[in-house]
Amino acid sequence: HAVTFAAGMAVEGAIPVVAIYSTFLQRGFDQIVHDCSLQHLPVVFALDRAGIAGNDGPTHHGALDLSYLRVIQDIVVMAPKDEQELRDMLFTAVNYKEGPIAFRYPRGEGYGVPMRKEFQQIPIGKAEAMRAGRDVAILAIGDMAWRAHQAAELLQSTDGISCEVVNARFAKPLDTEMIDDICTRFDKVMTVENNVVAGGFGSAVLEYVATQPYHQKVSIQVHGLPADEFIEHGNSEDLLAELDLMPEGIANVVRKFIGLPHGISHLVSV
Repeated sequence: HAVTFAAGMAVEGAIPVVAIYSTFLQRGFDQIVHDCSLQHLPVVFALDRAGIAGNDGPTHHGALDLSYLRVIQDIVVMAPKDEQELRDMLFTAVNYKEGPIAFRYPRGEGYGVPMRKEFQQIPIGKAEAMRAGRDVAILAIGDMAWRAHQAAELLQSTDGISCEVVNARFAKPLDTEMIDDICTRFDKVMTVENNVVAGGFGSAVLEYVATQPYHQKVSIQVHGLPADEFIEHGNSEDLLAELDLMPEGIANVVRKFIGLPHGISHLVSV
């Protein structure tokens, strides 16, 4: 009802913001498709509890939204790396008039990054370079971006591994220029997301790369939440650590990917 009501508001010229938990929006999937996207209506979806929701329990882990939203035609899907980028994405979303737009963010506190007084428009479908590197590239989205950056610093200091880190920002549309650049400069690329690996951001990257002439020259590792497992109740950081989605775990995934001996899990390799 909320999604359909928001569509009606958009028809009348309002800027509706449907602020809802990621798992609850699953129940309005058909309304997003038929009432918003099919009519190209500028409805904003603000998805709280995206990814691991910790002590809210397994019913509240927003493990699926990147997957179920990106299959919908005419929708933009974003995820901010921190609280400042979240503010900019809200500003970007309410000024976007081409159709529905969604941004997802996790439960909990921000990283404590410096906050600008003014808002900035984010170019639709454009990623952000966070760290230059030469050995392996990490494409991270949402709250995994800073964790991937920390993992890269750890790998540099402990193993001498130089990682390039990109804050993807968009699961749809992808920054294909960025992907082309990365995949022509690196033969090993890893994606990281706080979403199931089935159909999420990493899958989107794989789908695009498979259509490009360089696809046989690059090895891509998709890392995220397990595709066929419900995550139980627990502290968010503890759960993410168990899933190798904290900096040390991400670093271990990279080590395994490039052939260093560290045991890890929840990987999809193509």
